[in-house]
Amino acid sequence: MPANFELLVAVTVLIVVVFTTLVALLSRYRKCPSDKIMVIYGKIGKGTAEGQHSSRCVHGGASFIWPVIQSYQYLSLTPVSINVDLRNALSKQNIRIDVPSRFTVGISTEPGIMQNAAERLLGLKQLEIEDLAKDIIFGQLRLVVATMDIEEINTDRDKFLEAVSRNVESELKKIGLRLINVNVTDIKDESGYIEALGKEAAAKAINDAKKSVAEKNRDGSIGQAQANQDERIQVAEADSLAIRGENEAKVTIANSDSERREREAEALRRAMAAEKVQAAKALQESYEAEKHAELVRADREKATKEADIIVTAEIQKREMEIQAEAEAEQMRRRANGEADAIYAKMEAQARGIQAILSKQASGFTELVKAAGGDANDAIRLLLADKMEELVKTQVEAIKNIKIDKVTVWDGGAGGKGQAPATANFLSGMVKSIPPINDLFQMAGMELPSFLGKGQEAQGSMEKEIQSDMEQDAEPVSNPSKQQ
Repeated sequence: MPANFELLVAVTVLIVVVFTTLVALLSRYRKCPSDKIMVIYGKIGKGTAEGQHSSRCVHGGASFIWPVIQSYQYLSLTPVSINVDLRNALSKQNIRIDVPSRFTVGISTEPGIMQNAAERLLGLKQLEIEDLAKDIIFGQLRLVVATMDIEEINTDRDKFLEAVSRNVESELKKIGLRLINVNVTDIKDESGYIEALGKEAAAKAINDAKKSVAEKNRDGSIGQAQANQDERIQVAEADSLAIRGENEAKVTIANSDSERREREAEALRRAMAAEKVQAAKALQESYEAEKHAELVRADREKATKEADIIVTAEIQKREMEIQAEAEAEQMRRRANGEADAIYAKMEAQARGIQAILSKQASGFTELVKAAGGDANDAIRLLLADKMEELVKTQVEAIKNIKIDKVTVWDGGAGGKGQAPATANFLSGMVKSIPPINDLFQMAGMELPSFLGKGQEAQGSMEKEIQSDMEQDAEPVSNPSKQQ
């Protein structure tokens, strides 16, 4: 058993090692995209053609990268547009010119040139590659301008571009680049020579055009006269032929019209007769069809009316039954709902009244305890607490009586020892208010001794009020004194 276990462990470890090695090897297998060049550097072999270089370039394929001893990087094949603004370049005629142009370059995929790019451009940034290419283009463009006349550069632009492409591309290949396109926008010189050449060419072209226009106008006038002559001759001949043809055509038309009219009359006669016969037959058939249609329509209307009456009555009957059932159901539901609502409302009111009475009973029990167990004293306490409201209600009885003006004519007659009529009026008004002592006695209580007792206190209060009122009303109540 231990031997089998050790063998199983050894096999498992071997499988894991082999799988790990295989995964590691597969992870080092790199594919090169179509828009890039994969540069493999490090130990790439000796004694072969590849061993003569420090790197190996792969474009559009794949390769295995050995770990530790090899590594790789990519070179982009994306074209680069470089703006070359060449100024004051000396031409073959010692005239300085400006040649603004734009060059499009990119890394070459040719085997030898691609190797140059791997050796000289690998690791450089895009801007650094542009600056390097721009320096080469500037030098070669100046060299081409110095070997050509201004007329050649300006007129034979293809020759100039061919020379520039040839010189520039030969130098760019040394660093692994290739020239894709050259575009020269506009050539200018500081002395105005090119502008003068343009004006001379324009003037010559204008003069040649004017001469050509004059010659063409002359030829046009001569041709127009000859054309008019030929036109008049041919028109006259055509008119004569046309008139003769018209006369012959008129005769033929007249003969044809007569024959046509005869045939039309015969055809019209036959057609009218046939139409009348067919009209009679059609009228007879229509009468018979209408008769049959009327019979069918009468039967159909009779059946329709009977069906409408029966169906309408059946529908009305069914509607009345459904409506009666619906009303009965609604009345039943409404009655159940109202009964439930009344029951719930009465139950809630009963619970509320029960709760109020329970609280009042508890409060009254506490009040009786506070009064020493005497229920009468507890009631007096309750009435004493409400006395202010009772008095307020008593006063409110005459509070809202608005008396704008009271005029009392009193001649002073009242008898000896009797109060005048004015005093009796005011006294009666005061007595209309229930006495405070009576109010307390109705409540089962008595006023304190310092407030007076019974009729004495009431009488004294009435006398004081009456005296005050008499003093206030004396100037008005005795008109004899005013006179």
